Amino acid sequence: MKKRLLAIVLCLMMLSTMLAGCSKDAQTSGKGGKKIGVAMPTKDLQRWNQDGENMKKELEEAGYKVDLQYANNEIAQQVSQIENMITGGCDALVIASIDGGSLGTVLEEAKKAKIPVIAYDRLIMGTDAVSYYATFDNYMVGTIQGQYIVDQLDLENAAGPFNIELFTGSPDDNNARYFFGGAMDILNPYIDSGKLNVVSGQKAFEEVATLNWSTEEAQKRMENLLTAYYADGTKLDVVLSSNDSCAIGITNALVNGGYTSENFPILTGQDCDITSVKNILAGTQSMSIFKDTRTLAAQVVKMVNSIMKGEEVPINDTETYDNGTGIVPTYLCEPVFADVDNYKELLIDSGYYTEDQLK
Repeated sequence: MKKRLLAIVLCLMMLSTMLAGCSKDAQTSGKGGKKIGVAMPTKDLQRWNQDGENMKKELEEAGYKVDLQYANNEIAQQVSQIENMITGGCDALVIASIDGGSLGTVLEEAKKAKIPVIAYDRLIMGTDAVSYYATFDNYMVGTIQGQYIVDQLDLENAAGPFNIELFTGSPDDNNARYFFGGAMDILNPYIDSGKLNVVSGQKAFEEVATLNWSTEEAQKRMENLLTAYYADGTKLDVVLSSNDSCAIGITNALVNGGYTSENFPILTGQDCDITSVKNILAGTQSMSIFKDTRTLAAQVVKMVNSIMKGEEVPINDTETYDNGTGIVPTYLCEPVFADVDNYKELLIDSGYYTEDQLK
């Protein structure tokens, strides 16, 4: 009898230990072990690697399981990945789209499954399945770039004219229009007055867009502009570039064309990619918009937490971003710019990069 009682006590102790372990696991797995799908466009650009890894780290630290996928800039691949996330039991989706207009059908499946969708950095167009949008203030990105050019050339006081060429991003990326629009709202008055002269005459978005934000395409176009409009010795004073992948191609073309750090045009960028920061230090790029992906990732985690808890989701814009089916509630983070004067404080002292990475 005593042996049977001892066995029962031991079994109860083992059961208690197992239950305690399960309770601990439930706490550490967080949010009941919910799974978040994170779809990124490509690993080819440094910033998306950083965005994806920051997102995964932040979500896992918050207790979620994470299915992180990169789509190699292939729309069909991204659609397939999102389908797998839906059928694989993801409780929410965070999507940085390749083509903002290509996900309507697959996201209809998410809507039917009642899976909330956060558009990450790029607004997803033409579907009411998008619950929220998280990004940096894309229009402000452009206005900062435009104002940097105004300040560097002292356009308020200088007589000019200064010669400028314009580059923006992919026509299938809705953000490119905000970047370009913000910059041109600052620069157009000086173009209209003649202080800025677009020598090529190429000013419309469609003329200056760069498919897939391609470094190679930007380089080819800059080479063509130099051959067609500057081979006679005409001086190029400034190039507006909406991001770093384009700016790197522009820099390559200018260096190959004989420009040096002593006579390099003012050149803008965005994302503070390592190559571009090195170019800033070398004098072959002037500035780059710094969008700290840690900030955006942390904000998305807050939004996911609120959604999963059924609480009010933090947003700060309910007027700007219409994806064709209505305004998408949005949280906007504020961008800043880095140049040779402040890069150390912004990028190194903050822990975003190490000094060795920028050597």
